[in-house]
Amino acid sequence: MTDTTARHGVTRRTALAGALGTAALVAAGPAWAQAAGRKPNFLFIMADDLGYADLSVYGRQEYQTPVLDRLAAEGMLFTDGYANSAVCSATRFGLITGRYQYRLRAGLEEPLGGTEYGLPPEHPTLPSLLRKQGYHTGLVGKWHLGSLPKYGPLQSGYDEFWGNRGGGVDYFTHKVGGRPDLWDGDVQVEEMGYYTDLLADRSIEFLEARAKQDKPWLLSLHFTAAHWPWEGNDAEGRAESARLDRDASGDALAIAHYDGGTMKTYADMVTSLDTNVGRVLAKLAELGMDDNTVVVFTSDNGGERFSHNWPFTGMKTELLEGGTRVPFIVRWPGLTAPGSTNSSPVISMDFLPTFLAAAGGAPDPAYPADGIDFRPALAGQPLPDRTLFWRYFSKNQKAARHGRYKYLSINDNEYLFDVTADPRERANLKERMPEKFAELKSAFDEWNKGMLSDPKVSSYGWSPKELADHYGWND
Repeated sequence: MTDTTARHGVTRRTALAGALGTAALVAAGPAWAQAAGRKPNFLFIMADDLGYADLSVYGRQEYQTPVLDRLAAEGMLFTDGYANSAVCSATRFGLITGRYQYRLRAGLEEPLGGTEYGLPPEHPTLPSLLRKQGYHTGLVGKWHLGSLPKYGPLQSGYDEFWGNRGGGVDYFTHKVGGRPDLWDGDVQVEEMGYYTDLLADRSIEFLEARAKQDKPWLLSLHFTAAHWPWEGNDAEGRAESARLDRDASGDALAIAHYDGGTMKTYADMVTSLDTNVGRVLAKLAELGMDDNTVVVFTSDNGGERFSHNWPFTGMKTELLEGGTRVPFIVRWPGLTAPGSTNSSPVISMDFLPTFLAAAGGAPDPAYPADGIDFRPALAGQPLPDRTLFWRYFSKNQKAARHGRYKYLSINDNEYLFDVTADPRERANLKERMPEKFAELKSAFDEWNKGMLSDPKVSSYGWSPKELADHYGWND
């Protein structure tokens, strides 16, 4: 339990109730051991570019997110939940493989563009490994792990897919750079509606179909909200969509509209996300599947222009805490105590070994997981001691966290921070604690030897045009 519960909207009373509930679970035995013969379903919900404090339960004050606040009250809120990267496709590689993305050539492409690189179809993934355990698997929403004809969700373990393949899509036209990017499986489709609504619609259809089958399932619901283009579900948002569509002229960066958006628009996008998560959870309960379904809500990286990342500094593309620390909520019936919080560091790549273990499986031995089964933390138990690592080509960023201490290097300027006592990363302890600094720096260097080298290591600080030219976004 951390001393940040009040700031996260969790009262001492609910925290105490959660602690007592967890104590009861632990007293009953290994609480994370799945009951024999009953495999849990998994509803994994990922937001896009949602900042650490963009939910009111994490501290947002300009608007409220009652559905996700309630999910936290019914499960466990992690204060030290991390994304595998400070950008989206790299985190998605870590999530779906359970391994550091830097083990794959495509995982070095941050952001991923063009058609050359993607997730190799032969690589074991969370959905493909769950399929071997008898699961039906579906992805609704964003893929962003490679383009057809070689790469795609159906090629990497999902039984069904409905959503967008690229990094961002207009919320009304479902286009990027004037080109449609909406797919049902490997077939391009057109459909009217606000994208966040459509993803919830399709997820509800998935749940209704699953309720008719006696088979466990995984639904990866990957929203694009609150990723640009910043368009609320109103007349103003539709007008902005029409303007961007007119101005696209084949330029895939047009929907980025870095000068667009407002705080009101962002609030509308996040509250729409919250409402639509509520629609999906309501259907789950209506169908009587909520008592055996693990529900996760998180984000693929830190927030961007309109996000609230307090108490951290940094944002998307930065390895300061604001770029990698994300909302991380888990409701696991029979395992998580309602209203509990946990300060154990956990990360995107932990979901694969956790879900597989609960389903009675394990990672492919030829591709051992870098993540860990964190069900003990969900039951209030400590996790094994470990160090987490990140790197990002822009500004030659490197980071490692062990316990409360973090090594950070930006453009060869090096730091040591106590991110528990100093979450804003202001007091450099490098000179005061030289042994701890050397320990973490050495750990990073040793870990990095086992990862692929970054081909962009001499090209830090690319301009938007250079990125677009390199990745073929303007082709």
